[in-house]
Amino acid sequence: MNIRKITSMTMFVSFILLVLTSVILYIVPQGRIAYWADWHLWGLTKVEWGNLHINLGFLFLFAGLLHMYYNWAPIKAYMKNKSRELKVFTPSFNVAVLISLVVGVGTYFEIPPMSTVINFGESIKDKAAETYGEPPYGHAELSSLKLFTKKQNLDLDGAMDLLRKAGVQFSDSSDTLAVIAAANKISPQAVYSVIKSATMEIESTGAVDFPDSPMPGFGNKTLAALCSEYDLMFQLIRRGLAQKGVKAEAEMTIKEIAAANDTEPMAIFEVLHEIVNEKKDI
Repeated sequence: MNIRKITSMTMFVSFILLVLTSVILYIVPQGRIAYWADWHLWGLTKVEWGNLHINLGFLFLFAGLLHMYYNWAPIKAYMKNKSRELKVFTPSFNVAVLISLVVGVGTYFEIPPMSTVINFGESIKDKAAETYGEPPYGHAELSSLKLFTKKQNLDLDGAMDLLRKAGVQFSDSSDTLAVIAAANKISPQAVYSVIKSATMEIESTGAVDFPDSPMPGFGNKTLAALCSEYDLMFQLIRRGLAQKGVKAEAEMTIKEIAAANDTEPMAIFEVLHEIVNEKKDI
């Protein structure tokens, strides 16, 4: 067998597969959504695609190093000037470094077309959130049935009864939604669909408490929708934002408000949290 040919072919095949896994990971839903909806593509989960991408990357790197070893003479020839003197910073090498720097710096400072590539990927992921649905909170699938029902104001006994009637197998309330889902070959989202009608009777205060940390999908919510969800007076919230130097309109999403004010969605959340708490103290 010709090791040089095997090396070249391994590098070629791993490169093709690496491109494929890169495209898939570019469009895959955010982790919280993929795990909640039990997202699969061609039988593989987000984690499995990620693991495959990593190992293919190492294979490509190893094959690339061997390829350099077997083709060191041509590489040295590329690094020689017209006088046949070995020179690292040849015009070709300098252009290659410049192109890499432009892409790197452009990505860091979010300059088109690099930012366009990133934003397009984010828009695909946002669309996936609409298609598959958001979990009630981050990594809800890792919560035990007991903790999940408590967080969602569901009756634990009623939830377990609904699961039994639906034929969903589980051991006890200490089982996580992920474990229950895996045992029954369904998604954690499907488990929640079974038990979400087990609403617990609680005394209503007429308002929903604003959370102390961003809820899933917070950046994609409009300011109007957020005010409606948490029973907040939009005019008071907009006035409070204006007083803190934040410009916002009702139909703008939190991401759009953050971008318009040259900040991050988390910073907008903190401002909103502060405003809501100020209103409560009045």
